[in-house]
Amino acid sequence: MLQQLLIHQPEDPIPFMIKYFQEDNDNVPKIIILGPPASGKTTIAMWLSKHLKSVFLSLENLMTKEYSSLAERARKHYQKMKGWILDGIPETREQVLMIQALGITPRHVIVLSAPDTVLIERNLGKRVDPHNGEIYHTTFDWPPEFEIQNRLIVPEGISEKETAQRLMAYHRSIVRVLPSYPKTLKVISADQPCVDVFYQALTYVQTSHRSNAPFTPRVLLLGPMGSGKRLQAALLAQKYGLVNVSCGQLLKEAVADKSKFGEVIQPFFEKDMAVPDSIIMNLLSSRLTQHDCIQKGWVMYGFPRDLDQAHMLDTLEYKPNRVFFLNVPLDSILERLTLRRIDPVTGERYHLMYKPPPTMEIQARLLENPKDTEERVKLKMDLFYRNSAELEAFYKQAITINGDQDPYTVFEYIETGIINPLPQKVL
Repeated sequence: MLQQLLIHQPEDPIPFMIKYFQEDNDNVPKIIILGPPASGKTTIAMWLSKHLKSVFLSLENLMTKEYSSLAERARKHYQKMKGWILDGIPETREQVLMIQALGITPRHVIVLSAPDTVLIERNLGKRVDPHNGEIYHTTFDWPPEFEIQNRLIVPEGISEKETAQRLMAYHRSIVRVLPSYPKTLKVISADQPCVDVFYQALTYVQTSHRSNAPFTPRVLLLGPMGSGKRLQAALLAQKYGLVNVSCGQLLKEAVADKSKFGEVIQPFFEKDMAVPDSIIMNLLSSRLTQHDCIQKGWVMYGFPRDLDQAHMLDTLEYKPNRVFFLNVPLDSILERLTLRRIDPVTGERYHLMYKPPPTMEIQARLLENPKDTEERVKLKMDLFYRNSAELEAFYKQAITINGDQDPYTVFEYIETGIINPLPQKVL
C-alpha cells in the first residue's frame, strides 16, 4: 500500500487507502517472466496464467497499444482479483522506468537462463503448422501424424545467425533490466524439461517474500504413499528442530506403550481395520498440545487423508500454517514401492533398482512386504486420487512441489516455503 501511495501521490490519501483495502489486491499474481529467445518463457507464462487464473500479457499482443493501455488493463484485473503475468516485458531499461512510472510493480520476476548453444539448437528445430499455428520441434515435440509432418514449415528468423544476433541483443539489454528487481528476482535454468521449469516457477510465485517476523512452523506434508513425506519430515525435523509427528507412528507407539489410547486402538490393529477418525483426532490433539510442539513447532504427515479429516484437524487450536503437496506420477510411485525388499535375516531394507543387495545370496532370500504389491499400491493410489482434489481445494494456501526428483532438491523447495511466508490467498 505504501508503494502505491508513493506512486500515485493522491491529494487525499484516506479515500485512496480505503479503496485500496476494498479491492484487496495485495495477494494477486503480479509476475514478470523474462528470458532469451527460445528459452520457453512464453510457454511457462501461459501455463502459469492458466494455473493461477491470471491475465496473460505478452509483448506481441501489446505491440499496437501504448503502455498506458497496459497499465489500464493491469489495474482492471487487480479489481477482478486475477492479477497479471507479463511475458518478455520489459526488454530495456527505458521500458522498466516507464512501467514503474505507471505504477506497475511486479511481486515476482522470473528470468529463464540457458547456454546460447542450447538456445540456438532449440530454435533451429522449430517448425510451424500453417493450418493452426501450432509449434513443433524436430527433436523434442515431433507430431506422430504424417499429414501434419508433411505440411510443417520452417518459420522465419530462426537461422543460426539470426538467433545469435537476437541473443546478443538480449544479453546487452538484460544486464540493465535485472538491477531494477533485486529483491523479487529468481533465475531458473531453462536447460531442463519444461515441466520442471514450470514447477520451479510455480513454487516461487506461490511464496511471498521473506518477513523478519518470528513464527512457529506447523508444517503439514500431503502426498501419495511413496512420495517421500517421511524423508522430508525427517530432514525438516533435523535441520529446524521441529517435532516429527507421524500419524501412523503415533498409533503404533500408543499400542506399544499400552496407553489408554493404545487399549482402544489395539482391537482395530488386530482386525486390520481403519482406526476411527475420532480416536486419531484425540491422539493428535494430545500430541500437538504438548510443550515441545508448542515451543518448537512440528511437521506432520499421514493425516488428513480426506476432506472430513481435514475439517476435523482445522478445529484444533494448532492447525497447520504451512501445507505442501508432493506430486509424484503413478509410474514413479510403483517403481519406488513395488521394488522394495527386506532381508529377513538382518532386517536390512533394499531396493532392486536404487539399492540392490550386494550378493546373490542376499538377493535370493529377500522378501516383499504384502503392502508393496502392485495391486495394493494401485488400490491405495486410487483412494488417494479420489480425495486429493478436495484436499487441494480445502488447503488453498498450499504449495505444490514436484516430488519426482532428487529428495534434497525437493527439500530445498520445501525449505523455501518454510522460511518465506505463505500468501493470504491462493495465487
